[in-house]
Amino acid sequence: MRDLHNSINVKRGLSPVAAVTDNTAFVSQIVDRSGYESCEFVILVGNAGTGATFACLFEDGDAANLSDHAEVAAGNLLGTEALAGFDSTASNKVFKIGYAGTKRYCRVTVTPATNTGNAFVAGAWILGGAHNAPTANPPV
Repeated sequence: MRDLHNSINVKRGLSPVAAVTDNTAFVSQIVDRSGYESCEFVILVGNAGTGATFACLFEDGDAANLSDHAEVAAGNLLGTEALAGFDSTASNKVFKIGYAGTKRYCRVTVTPATNTGNAFVAGAWILGGAHNAPTANPPV
């Protein structure tokens, strides 16, 4: 019951990069949920810029490249896109949004608006409920 370590896999979502000083969207890596029952995206905010707001969009699909992508219906989200969004007062905070749908692939996009400062945003996918445990360490 106390072992989360062996039943999850962590995947790169948004690598740390140089500060964004405009409204360029942060688009996550596409995650493959195959072999896992649950999926969560964690957004790590360093400096949240100046006067900016950041909207979150969660998409899913069955094509590996998400050519069939669609915005996830609210009923298939754990939390909301609004709660995963943030503004320039959110420096050094963490946000999360989960997925309860059945599609194999997922992607999150965090889009700034009115960003004129230095925004640092990173993210990670957490896949849980592994069909085969223990999971690899380091994650694959």
